[in-house]
Amino acid sequence: MDWAPIWLSLKLATITTLLLLVIGLPLAYWLSKGRSVVRVMLEALITMPLVLPPSVLGFYLLVAFSPRHGIGAWLAHTFNIQFVFSFPGLVLASVIYSMPFMIGPIKSALQQLPISLAQASYTLGKTERETFVKVLLPNIKSSVLTAIVMTFAHTLGEFGVVLMIGGNIPGVTKVASIAIYDSVEGMDYHTANNYSLLLFAFTFVIVTVVFIFNRNKIKSPLE
Repeated sequence: MDWAPIWLSLKLATITTLLLLVIGLPLAYWLSKGRSVVRVMLEALITMPLVLPPSVLGFYLLVAFSPRHGIGAWLAHTFNIQFVFSFPGLVLASVIYSMPFMIGPIKSALQQLPISLAQASYTLGKTERETFVKVLLPNIKSSVLTAIVMTFAHTLGEFGVVLMIGGNIPGVTKVASIAIYDSVEGMDYHTANNYSLLLFAFTFVIVTVVFIFNRNKIKSPLE
């Protein structure tokens, strides 16, 4: 069994999760603070990958970032950057596709916090940034952890989006889910089973750890 697709999948999931954590925390905070038209429309766009077929999103990303026209042509000629059939393209597609898994839990947790927490912090002279980092975030640690794990696990199992924009280039864009598809296409069910079993076991372990952490946190009277 070729281990390259496994390591590539883990690399993609790690980079995507870290990027979405940086993007998702401030964005989820901003979305949790009101229900303006702009916020509602943006939240709808962020949530669409949950219901949109992955092939649809992958197709439009493929068209948008094609080096022959549009944004892709401008990026290629101006910065010599190509997202189509490249690992950066997988990262871009994964960030967009997994974004609701990061932002959704964090936004919901922030909205459930008592308003008095932030108000008390402001009364003590804390800035909005300090309040968010030192007061609000510590109170939603379990939700942040859940968002991180769900984003990682979801990215690990992506297929349609990464296949559309990344193709099937060994060592570059051939992640584990595509390797499974290739193995099945070649009637190599033994290799497909090995890849599938590894992904299943890894995902099961990390999700179970999160459930145990959240359960212990709920039971603890000090948390």
